[in-house]
Amino acid sequence: MTTLTTAPAVPAARAAAVHDVAPVLPVVGGDTLVPLVDGRQVPYANLDVAASAPALQAVADRVARVLPLYASVHRGAGYLSQVSTALYETARRTIGAFVGAREDDLTIVTRNTTDSLNLLAGCVPADPATGEPGRVLVLDIEHHANLLPWQRVTDATVVTGGPSVSATLAEIEEELSSAAAAGRPYALLALTGASNVTGEALPVADVVAAAHGAGARVVLDGAQLVPHRRFSLVETGVDYVAFSGHKTYAPFGAGALVGRRDWLDAGTPYLAGGGAVRRVRTTTTEWHEGPARHEAGSPNVVGAVALAAACDELAALDPWVAGEHEDALRRRLVDGLGDVERVEVVHVWDDAVDPVGVVTFTVSGYDPGLVAAYLSAEHGIGVRDGRFCAHPLLGRLGFDAGAVRASVGLGTAGEEVERLVAAVRSLVTEGPQARYDVVDGLWVVVDDPRPVPEGSGLEGLLATAALGADEAFGCLPDDL
Repeated sequence: MTTLTTAPAVPAARAAAVHDVAPVLPVVGGDTLVPLVDGRQVPYANLDVAASAPALQAVADRVARVLPLYASVHRGAGYLSQVSTALYETARRTIGAFVGAREDDLTIVTRNTTDSLNLLAGCVPADPATGEPGRVLVLDIEHHANLLPWQRVTDATVVTGGPSVSATLAEIEEELSSAAAAGRPYALLALTGASNVTGEALPVADVVAAAHGAGARVVLDGAQLVPHRRFSLVETGVDYVAFSGHKTYAPFGAGALVGRRDWLDAGTPYLAGGGAVRRVRTTTTEWHEGPARHEAGSPNVVGAVALAAACDELAALDPWVAGEHEDALRRRLVDGLGDVERVEVVHVWDDAVDPVGVVTFTVSGYDPGLVAAYLSAEHGIGVRDGRFCAHPLLGRLGFDAGAVRASVGLGTAGEEVERLVAAVRSLVTEGPQARYDVVDGLWVVVDDPRPVPEGSGLEGLLATAALGADEAFGCLPDDL
């Protein structure tokens, strides 16, 4: 029923020691050295892949070859314009094929998952019986990208998940069936393919069966799932999937919404502008159907090509090899951190199976922001701290103060995971060696001696922490 590839079980001995596990594919910056507060330089351990995966080297090579051919798209008669148009439309087909698009599905190139879900939120049809906004069912486990759009433009109901997968499925089924029986059926169920907090997931086939049985469609937030597991719209029956290039080993700036044509052809155009229209008069506008309807303005040709290149590389991978690699690293993180006194690993469900490579934890006695700053300054490890744009879930699980998230991918080496486990153990047994303080909401090293790359524009930022998170990044740390 589903093509979500289950990683093979990893023997306990393998999970307990993964020093020699090598990256599956080369990534850009995989050999980058970063400074520590003690004056040493070490290879950067990027364990923040769930936030943004490093670009594959093959993707960077593809972009370098395409840049000389870059020109206007769709409306240019010049040779390079025709080449760029062909590159863009070929990329669209590749992206759709990567997620198993049906013959009549649309593939719309967007900026990212958030952009895709906001686009779809504007296309949910009104209830034909009442004319009121279409109803959307969503769980409290969702990333804000799959929660806030529905609250803003549709009639959304949030269901609190249960302590187990089976209990959560029962709540979903009950809400769907009772709404249908009451004459107020849901138009859409919005679900994450894999939690960005724990990597855990609900069985997609069961959710789709429940939704379709009650007359609702399903949109999958595939941001964390699509880069890590084989996924097919055709074989799962999911109606729409949204995902991001920057989590799929491509650079920032391109994502996709792939799914059924009828809602997208009838929905209000996402952007009003050139390219989305057939004919414009001063008082009337005739809009295109198809992808163009929602892609007004000059498209991100290079971003689409980069995402398509990443899709090609992932599609060519042996899913067993990729799954074994990620599962071995995740199991080592869970087992290794679980063995450290005062460390708690976060779970949504006790019975989740085949989670992707995301592990979230807390260290009793230490603020999550301090743990992240310590790992960076004293061990060269990049992780994420805060509430991961999943405030309702973290609140329900009792982690309102946030947590620390480590995440792995195809470019992660076993040594990086072992370094994190050892670093957390050292924090608990010995404490941090540098002095840390909170400046404008950020944990920073006091008198940080680490240099920053010359010409980066960051000179003085690490040393003085003159900018708080809200000024430098436009959001508070626990929103990241």
